[in-house]
Amino acid sequence: MVVTAQDVAALRQKTGAGMMDCKKALIETKGDFTQAIDFLRKKGQKIFADRAMHHASEGAVFAAPSLDHKMSFLFVLNCETDFVAKNESFLQLGKSILEVAVARRPASIEALQTLSLGNQTVQEAIVASTGTIGEKITISSYETLTAQTTVPYIHTGNRLAVLVGLEGAQSEQVHAAGKDVAMQIAAMAPVALHKDQLDPAIVARESAIIHAQVINEGHKDDKAEKIIQGRLHKFFQENTLLSQPFVKNTKLTVAEYLQTVAPSLIVTAFKRIAVGA
Repeated sequence: MVVTAQDVAALRQKTGAGMMDCKKALIETKGDFTQAIDFLRKKGQKIFADRAMHHASEGAVFAAPSLDHKMSFLFVLNCETDFVAKNESFLQLGKSILEVAVARRPASIEALQTLSLGNQTVQEAIVASTGTIGEKITISSYETLTAQTTVPYIHTGNRLAVLVGLEGAQSEQVHAAGKDVAMQIAAMAPVALHKDQLDPAIVARESAIIHAQVINEGHKDDKAEKIIQGRLHKFFQENTLLSQPFVKNTKLTVAEYLQTVAPSLIVTAFKRIAVGA
């Protein structure tokens, strides 16, 4: 039978598979779209093995809270191209995996991969989708966060997500504040909650760099020490969440903003994950 370019394009749009794979599937199934999709899925195991060494650096983030918002879940589903990362079949796979994660609360990627997804495991579904889509698909990161209130946030474009844990108050305002803080984390990329959580090796390296800069600028003695301490303070302020100026009101730090929402409201932890990071 004759397979038209429109038929191939339609199957590719539906599955995300390569043009030649779609054409072959339609020829083999005499133009039956349902059978063509099944044909592509059956190729999954071979394609998964063939593409094992391929670099899957594109993809999308998926995040959601439990019903009571006391736990949130976040993972990255990777593929090889931006085209597939936006494909509805790929995104639906991610949404289905997320639903299972929220319902079953696995503790690791390995545990997530073994959970049932329909009549197969999550990993088997990934392998099947690899056959349908024609690209390597993997879960590269998986994080959970537990607190009195947790708030997930997905940044525009589905390439960056944040989880925030809060304690000290519960209300709609707290959820809104959690989203504000999550957006701050997405934009400003803090590396710790506060100074005491910073890796001592990072602090030591930054101190050495600042010290060398100040000496090279010709400063000496007490003046040099004051400049060093000032620059270290700025480093702590820029890289620790609670000390950062709040992006919606830079007259307040993030910690001060939280106190305007509720006097005892604090952030207990956060997770920030980006595609390709």
